[in-house]
Amino acid sequence: MKIAMWSGPRNLSTAMMYAFGNRADCAVVDEPFYASYLAETGLDHPMRAEIMASQPQEPAEVVAGLMGPNPNGKPHYYQKHMTQHMISGVPRDWMRDMVNVFLIRHPARVIASYGIKRENPTLDDIGFWQQAELFDAVGGVVIDSHDIREDPEKMLRRLCDAIGLNWDPAMLSWPQGGHKDDGVWARHWYGAVWTSTGFAGAEGPLPEVPEHLRGVLEAAMPFYERMRDAKI
Repeated sequence: MKIAMWSGPRNLSTAMMYAFGNRADCAVVDEPFYASYLAETGLDHPMRAEIMASQPQEPAEVVAGLMGPNPNGKPHYYQKHMTQHMISGVPRDWMRDMVNVFLIRHPARVIASYGIKRENPTLDDIGFWQQAELFDAVGGVVIDSHDIREDPEKMLRRLCDAIGLNWDPAMLSWPQGGHKDDGVWARHWYGAVWTSTGFAGAEGPLPEVPEHLRGVLEAAMPFYERMRDAKI
């Protein structure tokens, strides 16, 4: 089984990769279109040069790797994807051969978390409209990161059942210190999850979004609400 997990940034996506990566039967890959995205957009992200050197920059080459044999002969291949990386010109037909899962999170939480690492995110940066567009194109399972943090075992069991994967309790924890298949950008972005050994506890009240980012929040909310209506 090839599982494509689609989310925006700051959305429990790395913890979910670690959960699947702790299964003995599952290989993982971390944001395989990141270098391609930077090459096409010219954006100056942290560690840009290292990212560009670490991955193929041609989308077709990335797709060929995703669609080829699973790494290390594993029965399952979990692919952590960022929705904002699927810009115009990146092939999408291969997605129909994947088990597609869409990981959502309230925009206020995403904006607050993203702003700690990179100031003033735009709507394009946080991936909400792109996620809705991909979901409309191929469908799939929707799961909310808030629900996972509230009850990890319940929601991961529900997710496994929805995609036809056997439940494995190894998904509830992982070794401290990151995963061998982390992208090279991990040391900039993954500090908190590197210190973890499992999912963080339930989230508190929604954070206050700064005045200058409230327009981004308002623009993202309709896409989030539409996806939320389809969640398991």
